[in-house]
Amino acid sequence: MKCIAALLPFRGWLNRPARTLLAAALCVLPQSVLAANETPASAAAVTVLTTAKSCFSDVVDAFGLLIPREEIAVRPDRPGLKVQEVLVDIGQTVTAGQALARIGQSETNAITVQAPAAGLISASTAVVGSIASGKGEALFNIITGNEFDLAVRVSTHDLAKLKVDQPATIRISGIDDLQGKVRQIGATIDPNSQLGTAFIAVTSKRSLLVNASGRASIKTGESCGVAVPLTAILYSSAGTVVQVVRRDRVETRRVETGLMSGGRVEIREGLSAGETVVARAGALLREGDPVRPIMADAAKK
Repeated sequence: MKCIAALLPFRGWLNRPARTLLAAALCVLPQSVLAANETPASAAAVTVLTTAKSCFSDVVDAFGLLIPREEIAVRPDRPGLKVQEVLVDIGQTVTAGQALARIGQSETNAITVQAPAAGLISASTAVVGSIASGKGEALFNIITGNEFDLAVRVSTHDLAKLKVDQPATIRISGIDDLQGKVRQIGATIDPNSQLGTAFIAVTSKRSLLVNASGRASIKTGESCGVAVPLTAILYSSAGTVVQVVRRDRVETRRVETGLMSGGRVEIREGLSAGETVVARAGALLREGDPVRPIMADAAKK
């Protein structure tokens, strides 16, 4: 009956003998050939999308502590003098030459300890009655300027990707994202942790807290290629695969993945832009299965 129905469009311009010959030719075709061009009503509906090219940033994430670029340690010229009076507090901004403390054997012969440069008092061990040391802990630490580094610990694998002046986004709790760049890369690796150190210069006009913890996302490169969502990737015994839909049939395609970002993954080999893939791959779909593809945008409506 199907082969007879196929002749209906030709009734107006084929004569009866021609229609008879054409009907005979259609009817002797294997039913499997005719069915191959039809999608069974029982075929599963799957959400699909069309692959497109996208660019991915290669980013190294590292954690560390915020440290001042320049910090001066203030000690007395003569050891063994007792602190008579403390004139400044931690967190106070001082000017060059400002009196910080008075030290001496007695109040009558006390000398004044002055700030060698303007800055912020970041630490102090000065306590009235204590002995000021000329070689041990400093009486005062002064941060000069407003330049800071985020000293981060990086694996040996990621350390090899870093270069001076690479841009970085720095996140510190309670502060908006800051911009910075790689200023210096350590030349040694800790033998126990096998981690290296890099210093990320922080650019900011606001006051920053010394030893605050932060995270740096350092952009080390970029790669552009075909992108699919992570949900389209399926890991099997055959390797990493995606499920391509061609002529309403599933085709399992082995691929090589690359960088990942924002829920998407770069496909470096095995897939071209413009192909149709199953948006959410699953083990229930197998090679050759008939499907009814629904584009992702249409599925949301």
